[in-house]
Amino acid sequence: MTTAAPLTTTPVSKTEGKKLSAAATAKKKLTSPWASLAAVVIAVLWTIPTFGLLISSFRPEDAIKRTGWWTFFTNPLVTFQNYEAVLDPNEAGANLPASFLNSLVMTIPSVLIPLCLASLAAYAFAWMNFPGKNVLFIAIFALQIVPLQVTLLPLLQLFVSWDIDGTFWTVWLSHSTFALPLAIYLLHNFIKEVPSSLIEAARIDGAGHVSIFFRVLLPLLTPALAAFGIFQFLWVWNDLLVSLTFAGSPAISPLTVQLSNLSGTRGTAWYLLSAGAFISILVPVTVFLLLQRYFVRGLLAGSVKG
Repeated sequence: MTTAAPLTTTPVSKTEGKKLSAAATAKKKLTSPWASLAAVVIAVLWTIPTFGLLISSFRPEDAIKRTGWWTFFTNPLVTFQNYEAVLDPNEAGANLPASFLNSLVMTIPSVLIPLCLASLAAYAFAWMNFPGKNVLFIAIFALQIVPLQVTLLPLLQLFVSWDIDGTFWTVWLSHSTFALPLAIYLLHNFIKEVPSSLIEAARIDGAGHVSIFFRVLLPLLTPALAAFGIFQFLWVWNDLLVSLTFAGSPAISPLTVQLSNLSGTRGTAWYLLSAGAFISILVPVTVFLLLQRYFVRGLLAGSVKG
């Protein structure tokens, strides 16, 4: 006859107990029927304008001018002439296909540049010691409160002195400069949550800062990088102010500038505006839907330690 060994349990500290209790309470509230109903209502209200824009983009010109989009359900008339017209430079007065490519050329580097620089800077602030580190980090954090508008004229004068005005470089540098403070702060907080034992183990194995960053931390940074990348992509793609300031020439103007010009010159051509606006939101919606799992993981990353 054998006797079973007594079961032992690891005592839970008061701090850990409070965290578990708070997490359980938050989970219970978020999964309640009322929370689900509120989420559905918010989602429906948020989707209605986009749904109305989609329907208007396929309605005939006369129907758009006379009635609202909701009357489509009583008189469903569909046409593709709006998209054919808005994609024709001679008809719309704006070269949207070329502007679409300009938007891609502007957005992709404006996302990659701050992500690369911010991830390296965040690692340096989190795991490297150098003189003035804390003061410099506070200064970078304080840059987030500087209004974007007050920097446009000095930057424009600087770009003119460098003889790069009227090129894509002005937009890339501007958006990267504006994004770096927030990106460094967010990625620093994420990297700081990585257990120090993991870094120490890599150092014992002989890894330097470069190896630790690229082989250990960079794979762990994927959710945070994706989350900020989505934010930055949506911001740059939908930006109008920076594009008007630094990319106002027709040769490099993005979709937002062309739609703004189209709204000013053809303000009554709602059939063109609705089709052009819906074309402009296809890319950011697609990017968000494809990367939403990384977006959620990046938002939740570092929220629970253990």
